[in-house]
Amino acid sequence: MSKRWNVYVTREIPKPALDMLAQYCDMEVNPEDCVLKREVLLEKVQGRDGVLCLLTDRIDKEVLDAARDAVIFSNYAVGFDNIDVEYASTRGILISNTPGVLTEATAEMAWALLFAVARRVVESDRYNREGKFNGWGPLHFLGQNVTGKTLGVIGVGRIGTSFAKKAQGFEMKILYSNTRVNADFEAQTGGKYVDLDTLLQESDFISLHVPLSPKTKHLISGRELKLMKKSAILINTSRGPVVDEKALVKALKEGEIWGAGLDVYEKEPEIAPGLAELNNVVMCPHIASATEETRTKMGMMAVENLLAGLGGKIPPNCLNPEAIERRGKN
Repeated sequence: MSKRWNVYVTREIPKPALDMLAQYCDMEVNPEDCVLKREVLLEKVQGRDGVLCLLTDRIDKEVLDAARDAVIFSNYAVGFDNIDVEYASTRGILISNTPGVLTEATAEMAWALLFAVARRVVESDRYNREGKFNGWGPLHFLGQNVTGKTLGVIGVGRIGTSFAKKAQGFEMKILYSNTRVNADFEAQTGGKYVDLDTLLQESDFISLHVPLSPKTKHLISGRELKLMKKSAILINTSRGPVVDEKALVKALKEGEIWGAGLDVYEKEPEIAPGLAELNNVVMCPHIASATEETRTKMGMMAVENLLAGLGGKIPPNCLNPEAIERRGKN
């Protein structure tokens, strides 16, 4: 590659990925460890051959029009609901993502949340740090057993499947709800397909692994929460708007369900009023993929996608290969 492309990176990613990008590109990286302000993003994408963006960047028509010279936007994420892929295709701009690489880390995080809520880990840790521990007590922080319980998995793609496979070590009965029956999932996990209402009614633990779409927005709202057992625990590591947070706060306050573990939020980074004051919810700041290995692999994949697109090839993880043809017509 003789040409050095002009690339913008909307937020710093792990160094090995940036080092790889620097071999082939003149790049500018957002120096602040924060989401770019809208006006800055619109300015910085102008005149670039490519952009490496994050799921926190809203890449809509306005941004894509501003990036009139861009060949590709490489998204450092599995999800791509932050990007108007359809409009990008009409502009001849390639869009890519980083699937597969964060499967295990996210599945592990869902389990970490499940255990943290079930065994009241965060609540008891805080109690200990505040100097309130005066010795063992038979009624202190009673939680819930996990082994032998019923696990409901909503969405059985890569992450949902990995999550469910790990449940076998705890001798759990697995129910799943999905857009269709998944024979591979059943063979790997022993899971049983049921409709959503049945899953909600019968599961002790419910974990969400669906993409965000018009069909999955508020998939779990007031009606669904009322169907769950009063002892149920809800885990969400998918996308925040899949859960109606206002309804969740009400359900947790009124004891409609026992607890929740969240890594994502409906209006991220904002958190629904009243949620942070509740002891029966564990809240993490969107860190499901936050292991050194995973985030570095994500970065390398995003850079490989970016370089392929800039080099006139269809990226390995391209979401809209048809944009190649369209570009020649613009």
